[in-house]
Amino acid sequence: MSLLTEEIKSFIGMKTEEEVSCEPVEAGAVRRFCQAIMDEHSIYYFHEATEDTRYEGPVAPPLFPAYAFRRPFGTPDPVQERADDPEFDGIVGSTAQGLPPLPLPNLALLNGGSEVEFYRLARHGERIHATHKYHDIYEKEGRNGPMVFVTIQTDYTNDASDLLLRVRKTLIRR
Repeated sequence: MSLLTEEIKSFIGMKTEEEVSCEPVEAGAVRRFCQAIMDEHSIYYFHEATEDTRYEGPVAPPLFPAYAFRRPFGTPDPVQERADDPEFDGIVGSTAQGLPPLPLPNLALLNGGSEVEFYRLARHGERIHATHKYHDIYEKEGRNGPMVFVTIQTDYTNDASDLLLRVRKTLIRR
């Protein structure tokens, strides 16, 4: 029995509206990120401390754009809004990235891995933009029956539409 219907296939290529980070890349956020990943290279905070001039100023680490999106002050907390819902699992926006849910009810969700391509480091002062899309949806037969593989692509750009980072996340539904 196939799980992949024409309706589900029609989701391929569907995109979200562009999301813009609530704040530009700034030294404090970069510092906290660098401390968390334990990489405090001088190119991330003090450009003059290095002879490397190719970045035209301090930059953020390669994966920073994927973590640049925070809830702006004054906006509702999605976890608090659903705190009394016994069906809520606490996952907010981490699986479909704002895309409409696929009509695959009652199927387990597994992480199939991520593929990351780096294009350019984000500079301090730039805003990060993100667009998510269903890149591919296909089916394979597993030992226990059919499995649907869903690849979500997220492109991170700056205000000038320069591609900074591309992430393809694969989700397995079975």
